[in-house]
Amino acid sequence: MKRFVLIAACLVTCLLAQNAFAKTTITLEYPYAFMFSEVHNRIIEAFEAKNPDIHVEIRSTYDSYEDATQNVLRQAMTGNTPDITFQGLNRFRIFVDRGIAQPLGRFIKQEKDISAEGFHEGMINSGRFKNDIYALPFAISLPIAYYNMDLARKAGYTEETLPKTWDEVIAYAAKVDALGDEVDGMFFDYGITGNWLFQALVFSQGGAMLTPDEKKVAFDGPEGKWAMNTFRDMITKGKQPNSSRKASKTNFVTGKTGCYFTSTSTLAAFNKSIGGLFELKTVPFPSVKPGGTLPAGGNGVLMLTKDKEKQEAAWRVIKFWCGPEGAEIVARYTGYMPANQLAVKNLKEFYEKNPNNLTAVKSLPLMTGWYAFPGANGLKITDVIYEGMESLATGKTTDADGVLKDVAHKVQALLPR
Repeated sequence: MKRFVLIAACLVTCLLAQNAFAKTTITLEYPYAFMFSEVHNRIIEAFEAKNPDIHVEIRSTYDSYEDATQNVLRQAMTGNTPDITFQGLNRFRIFVDRGIAQPLGRFIKQEKDISAEGFHEGMINSGRFKNDIYALPFAISLPIAYYNMDLARKAGYTEETLPKTWDEVIAYAAKVDALGDEVDGMFFDYGITGNWLFQALVFSQGGAMLTPDEKKVAFDGPEGKWAMNTFRDMITKGKQPNSSRKASKTNFVTGKTGCYFTSTSTLAAFNKSIGGLFELKTVPFPSVKPGGTLPAGGNGVLMLTKDKEKQEAAWRVIKFWCGPEGAEIVARYTGYMPANQLAVKNLKEFYEKNPNNLTAVKSLPLMTGWYAFPGANGLKITDVIYEGMESLATGKTTDADGVLKDVAHKVQALLPR
């Protein structure tokens, strides 16, 4: 009997110990594994070391922001969404409108002083919809220019004389293109997700995608005409090649392209691929008018789980990922900028040693939202604008005004009525 009691007591003790260290598993999914795999794994390691009661499991990854949106929408139909999802900043809206994203306001309010942890008001409000907070930004990017300084010098340029306007960029590209048959002058990454760089051109001139009431197309005005004609000139005068995004990046990192316009998020990958092949220099996006803006790219995190207990754990995960530790890891291992203010302060020495990373940080005052078209046809509208730009990029047409008129007509027909 004594042995039985002793064994039973040991079993109870073991069960209690197991329960005491039982972990809550939080599943997450994110886009662009080639860029963010190391980032998320490092943050998981740091988080679990400080939160032994929570296990974070990466369930799967998405190929792109569009793929991320479509995957979660399909999962929502079967009730199989992850607890947390990372989505493009311009894709938050659809999950709020459809009741898939869970509000974060009550968690933010229960924090004693969340601003002391680097969560400033602008950061929090970027995910505000319907009078609540539904998302927090995780990794922020802005459009910038990347220059191959070896080719720039061969074309007669120095760091001080690099182009500051699109006319100057196009003239520069033509000079670099003339250096040899295997050298291209420039590449403008127009196929980047969500028409991001088309928005950058339009916003830089003070334009908008739609009217304030979101009923009518607004990008067919003077700013949009300038944007589409400038893009056409990149092809016809700047000699931008008709190549895929993948091929164009390969050409740039192997020293065969004079300048490349894309997201600051690509900086770490470019640095790694280029090595010491040539000197890389980043400069701000050209021709931003006074009052003009640039769309913030990147991604943020939404809570999808409806389980009340899991929500508490999910909030701790979200706060850590978007907090100073998570944000610092983002900045160090990608070209993205941290959304967290405390992280920016902690990275002062890093930016001093890596001036190419500082280019976009200096452009933060120009930052505005990455526009998301309303209604069920938002993704279709993205495709329509891309197809219009593609017709210019491939040389199918050189009539930029005609392309803009056609695109605006199609987009107007896809807007909610």
